[in-house]
Amino acid sequence: MELFIGSHLSTTGGWNALLKRSHDENGTAFAFFPRSPYGKRSKALSPAQAGEFGAQLKAEGYGPLVVHAPYVYNLAGKDEAKRQFAIEALIEDIELLTPIREAGQETYINIHPGSHVGQGSETGCRLISNGLNRVIERANGIPILLETMAGKGTECGRNFEELATIMDGIENKANIGITFDTCHVFDAGYDLVNDYDDVMGRLDEIVGLDTVKAIHVNDSQFGLASHKDRHANIGDGQLGIPFFTRLVNDPVIAKLPMILETKEQTPTTHREEIALLRSLVHQQ
Repeated sequence: MELFIGSHLSTTGGWNALLKRSHDENGTAFAFFPRSPYGKRSKALSPAQAGEFGAQLKAEGYGPLVVHAPYVYNLAGKDEAKRQFAIEALIEDIELLTPIREAGQETYINIHPGSHVGQGSETGCRLISNGLNRVIERANGIPILLETMAGKGTECGRNFEELATIMDGIENKANIGITFDTCHVFDAGYDLVNDYDDVMGRLDEIVGLDTVKAIHVNDSQFGLASHKDRHANIGDGQLGIPFFTRLVNDPVIAKLPMILETKEQTPTTHREEIALLRSLVHQQ
């Protein structure tokens, strides 16, 4: 099986530069921020060229794009103005990306669900669902993926049950799904190394494997139940190569776009990690 795989790329230089960076790492999928990680709109990504970009990706046989919403969005925040900013900005992001999907290139926008900042997870999950419903009412051209979180601080989405609670509150369920982050899930306390089948079974039972649309492929620096959210390069962390061999040979998971968010230690780190992961296919 040919993996759809790549890394999170810089948007400096615009759409064509994104594609060149992907070619340089020999990728067949990738992620990027549609604006600064801290919320400012991108000047590099012209809406007018988005459709042309999507058509080029489609022509080259790329896997789905997994665009990453800025970290600053907090749909679960106490401050209504901050929640409203997240809603309006996410709508703008979806409007920017919609021509890509309309050109035939499957595209998702991945978000960190939010942090309840002391209000409690029940309130946080409710606010996230409410906010996403407002987004989807006004902009439904791109499905939104909730990322599995490591459970640091007051993050919502720290376990499969919280993700299911948020999803249960979404009225238009066709527009919502999950991004499975390998580091985060392990850090949250799910033993992917020793109990892979059990973890995937629980994921299927609680949120449904069919809702998982993308994978963030990261090793874990601190490991099981650490709640640290510190990525390590592939094979350099607590998950290790046997786990990633299992992952890329999972007949369900291996069909999904896989995005590396590992540290670029040298200019060729991601190219080498992509090659490594591809080499593990059929190695079980």
